[in-house]
Amino acid sequence: MAVTKEQIFAAADQIAAAGERPTLEAVRQIVGGSYTTISPALNEWKARQKEAAAPLREPAPQAVGDRLAEVGADIWAMALGLANSRLAAERESLEKARADMEAAQAEAAELADKLAGEVEALQSRLASIEAAEQAARTEADELRAKLTAAQEQAHTAEARAVEIERRAGELRTELDRAHQDADQVRGNLAEQQKANQATAAQLDQVRAELAKVQGKAEAADQAHQEQRRQAAADAQRQAEQLTATQAERDQARQEASKAREDAARLAGQLQAHQEQTAAILARLALPAEAKPAATTTRKKADKGTPAE
Repeated sequence: MAVTKEQIFAAADQIAAAGERPTLEAVRQIVGGSYTTISPALNEWKARQKEAAAPLREPAPQAVGDRLAEVGADIWAMALGLANSRLAAERESLEKARADMEAAQAEAAELADKLAGEVEALQSRLASIEAAEQAARTEADELRAKLTAAQEQAHTAEARAVEIERRAGELRTELDRAHQDADQVRGNLAEQQKANQATAAQLDQVRAELAKVQGKAEAADQAHQEQRRQAAADAQRQAEQLTATQAERDQARQEASKAREDAARLAGQLQAHQEQTAAILARLALPAEAKPAATTTRKKADKGTPAE
């Protein structure tokens, strides 16, 4: 709501009644508003106060006039003219001083309004700076919390990498043991094959001997019946031995077949261990970039593992 001239006059009267000098700031503290609104009204109030305090100009008393009518009429007229001239000059000077003062007051009011606007702008800027500072502090707290979480994750990842490295060592040990078992199976299989070959040779020898015996039996059949029966008995005995030998050969073949199946099974297990080890080493490739020393040790260990 705009401040009226009457409100400004009332505020100036209140200040003057309290024995103080009405100023722009004092009036503004009472009615509010801007300096440019208060200044013209306050100047008008001051002008009215000066007019009210000015002395009254009245003509000379009748008695004096009568007594001086004869001798002092011309002197009085000259005195009035001089007084009016001086009063006119003083009024002109007063009006000029009043105009200068009003201009200075108007300039001061504009400057005060400008300063008041600048103060408000600075206060708004200060509030913005304080808000930005609070936001920066909040962001800094969040960054510190994120840094702490990242450090904890780094410690967890490092512990997991150590565990993976330990597990990889265990798997390499198991792989070496599987290689040793496979070598042992190969040795057993080779020995079994040698035993089978020896049994086959013995079987061929028995067959040859049986053929010889049968030939001798047929040649001596006509000459000596007893010898034939003896030869037949010998042949029967040799046949039983042949049957036993064939049974042993069949058993040896079964054992060889079982040994080959065991070797195939162990070879499959070895292949599975190798694939599992390769997968683990591939997973270890990423964390190994952060630990060159651990990667170098693992490569040396892989080079030292015997190939299948």
